Amino acid sequence: QCKPTVEEKPKCTDVLLSYCGDMAYTQTMFPNILGHKTREDAEAGAEYLLMSVAETLLGGECNPEIRMLGCSVLAPRCEKEKVLKPCRTTCEAVRKRCSHAFEAIEMAWPYFLDCDRFFVSDQEGCYDPLEGLRAEQDVEAIDSMEILAPEEPATMIQFTYHSNAQMISILKKTEERCSDIARTYSIGRSMEGREMLVIEFSNNPGEHELLEPEIKYIGNMHGNEVLGRQLLIYLAQYLCSEYLLGNERIQTLINTTRIHILPSMNPDGYEVAVSGVQDNNYGDEDEGQRRDSWNIGRNNAQNIDLNRNFPDLTSIVYNRRRQKGYRTDHIPIPDYYWFGKVAPETYAVMKWIRSMPFVLSANFHGGDLVVSYPYDLSKHPLERNMFSPTPDDQVFKLLARTYANSHESMTNENAQCGSSRTNSQKGIINGAQWSSLAGSMQDFNYLHTNCFEVTVELGCEKFPPEEELFIGWHENHEALITFMEAAHRGIKGIVKDEEGNAMKGVRISVRGIRHDITTG
Repeated sequence: QCKPTVEEKPKCTDVLLSYCGDMAYTQTMFPNILGHKTREDAEAGAEYLLMSVAETLLGGECNPEIRMLGCSVLAPRCEKEKVLKPCRTTCEAVRKRCSHAFEAIEMAWPYFLDCDRFFVSDQEGCYDPLEGLRAEQDVEAIDSMEILAPEEPATMIQFTYHSNAQMISILKKTEERCSDIARTYSIGRSMEGREMLVIEFSNNPGEHELLEPEIKYIGNMHGNEVLGRQLLIYLAQYLCSEYLLGNERIQTLINTTRIHILPSMNPDGYEVAVSGVQDNNYGDEDEGQRRDSWNIGRNNAQNIDLNRNFPDLTSIVYNRRRQKGYRTDHIPIPDYYWFGKVAPETYAVMKWIRSMPFVLSANFHGGDLVVSYPYDLSKHPLERNMFSPTPDDQVFKLLARTYANSHESMTNENAQCGSSRTNSQKGIINGAQWSSLAGSMQDFNYLHTNCFEVTVELGCEKFPPEEELFIGWHENHEALITFMEAAHRGIKGIVKDEEGNAMKGVRISVRGIRHDITTG
């Protein structure tokens, strides 16, 4: 006579997974939530290995939270011979905080931490897998009540180069840390689909406010000119940290100004430049080869130089010069421009410039040490380099000097380098006098909108060694702040109609200057 086999019911057993020894519970049960039948199966599974790999790659960030979430699925809590599932709310909170860290290392969120699939709601009787960690943190918080919480590694300035994914992660984390004053938004994508992310600082992020000037900083227009990109990432972190620390100067700046920072206008070119630098670590004897690699990554993925790709409105101004009452402001984009090759990066920035009432701007380059101001295109009939001032030449010189004078060494003749040396005056130069070019971004800003933009050349090394990044920040940090404060110089006010309502688009003229601006 055969006896029927009775399947033994699973029982609670000790948590013996070495990676999960610090969980707040000591008992688990197999099969686990992922279906591993034994502890050995769990340890041999890809998920266990993935937890270890993620911890190493994340470099301590979001740990032990990620590991403990993983353990709650691989070795779930067992009480009274019953498995308890971890809480979905905990999983979602960790995912929200840590997904940027995974993006930064270009790794997908682990499938076994799918919050909807393996975690349950509070109503279903879940438990908090980070319970033990929270208890430890509470004790630490009590012990250090008098001590200010240290900055998270993600928001501290680290003087290293950042990949595109790392840059986006830092900007998003900065937004998270300073959510009352910071907001990130995308203005479009590069030719290869990389996001062009802006971070904005204001006491009311996302809103244009009366009498609050809007300014922008743009870096990395040429992909191989990288110091500006890094400085703008550091600037975003600095503004956030200093505001929270109560720095009155920074608080006043953010409370009275709307600041927009685009660290990388050419993320595709940057990727090419990074691989070019890694491939070309030449010794001193390879000077010729180094020169050949000078421009690797400069252009976008279509091989377009973005600073020659904007509508050439300066030629239109020069062609009108002999007409009576000719204008140099709010010049429309000619139809023929769209028949040429317009880079997606150029188009995204043009749309951005047209959609925001910017009044002040700087874009950052490398290869020289000088601030250049419009016009960039020479008025010489053969376009030879020649001093070619705008009607607002005095204002542009003042703005250029504001940056150069606050820089640690830009006005020092001994520090000057590159081709601007022959014509620059104390760290500033007219663009057309230095190197005439058509289709530049600063000329477009001035002739199409109310925005006054200058070009800041940050040094002769286009891709300086990483150990020089701190020096670059030290030399420029005061100038970056002072230039933004210049947005508050001059006259500001509101134009109203007879009923006292503010009027938009009203033209304002200054006698003797053939360039009007409009109310925004």
